[in-house]
Amino acid sequence: MVYLDNAATTYPKPPSVIGKNSFALVNYGANPGRSGHKLSMETAETVYKARQLCGDFFGAKTENVCFMLNCTEALNTAIKGIAEKNCHFVCSDLEHNAVLRPLTALNKTYGADFSVARVTDNDEETLMNFNRLINSRTKAVVCTSASNVTGKILPYKRIAALCKKRGICFILDAAQGAGVLPISLNDGINIICAAGHKGLYGPMGTGLMITDGKYRLNTLIEGGTGSASTDPVQPEFLPDRFESGTINTAGVIALGEGVKFVTEKTISAVYEHEWRLCNYAYGELRKIRGVILYGGFSRKNAPLFSFNIRGKGSEQTAALLSDRGFCLRGGFHCAYLAHKKLGTLNTGTVRFAPSVFTEKREVKAFISAVRKIAAG
Repeated sequence: MVYLDNAATTYPKPPSVIGKNSFALVNYGANPGRSGHKLSMETAETVYKARQLCGDFFGAKTENVCFMLNCTEALNTAIKGIAEKNCHFVCSDLEHNAVLRPLTALNKTYGADFSVARVTDNDEETLMNFNRLINSRTKAVVCTSASNVTGKILPYKRIAALCKKRGICFILDAAQGAGVLPISLNDGINIICAAGHKGLYGPMGTGLMITDGKYRLNTLIEGGTGSASTDPVQPEFLPDRFESGTINTAGVIALGEGVKFVTEKTISAVYEHEWRLCNYAYGELRKIRGVILYGGFSRKNAPLFSFNIRGKGSEQTAALLSDRGFCLRGGFHCAYLAHKKLGTLNTGTVRFAPSVFTEKREVKAFISAVRKIAAG
């Protein structure tokens, strides 16, 4: 089996992450921050170390790192948390449904609306498209760091600077960027939402919402936090405000190990390895008659891209590749806006996404399989 579906979740996980997850299940079984006994305190201390690793990775204060179940929960918490009656948002035309659907839902619950900025190959033009959509009611700009369909990297640092200048919050969906692109609160981003199980190599069921603390967010969930237990009102301080109930303790401890793994490898080395594999695969697929490639591929792309084989649906192509031992995702990748932009709402696309563990020989074998499928 050759796994090339790393934009959905990375596999395999580093041995250190697997080991830390198992170790945590065996040795840190108490509820962190909920009891005064030794085992609870040791567990809480280990969770704090993982929180600290994540904070350092994204340039955040440790207490401003909030553990979530996934990037979708983090985005919902940030978007709905900052919303108010009749407010306005701006997003891009490459957004994942984890952004589009909360914004759509807010229209019914808050009377909020949103505008969609067109992303082009010219970053200056993209920035202008965002700027002209911001108005007096705009509460926040929400956009992805990189498209999960084409890999197109948005000029998120410049968008952050624009939002700072206009005095509005900037929320970044870092699901496809965290671990392969340099993303930090130091770049002016107010809230970073990230998946723990993708480029950070943590287990599924882990995510992050990291804030600079500038904007107060309302809560979606209230409950026990292990702090201020005699107060019926949810705490204001972080991370407790957004961590009601027991967190995925073993998962976040293992996530800390994943962040450590990426830190030691370095983001630039991870990106370079994966980008070279994508660049090679993209170049070879261009030579195959019947293969359709989408979005282009350059240094302005995260390490993933989409393709189709003429005359076949994306899910059919993915199934044929699966029969030959290759794991890729076909379909719409939970990204309606991106497929509308590409004109692939009828077919979807097949997505190629390597990881730090993918080898060139595996990519060569994949290309050979595509060639045979395209030849019929």
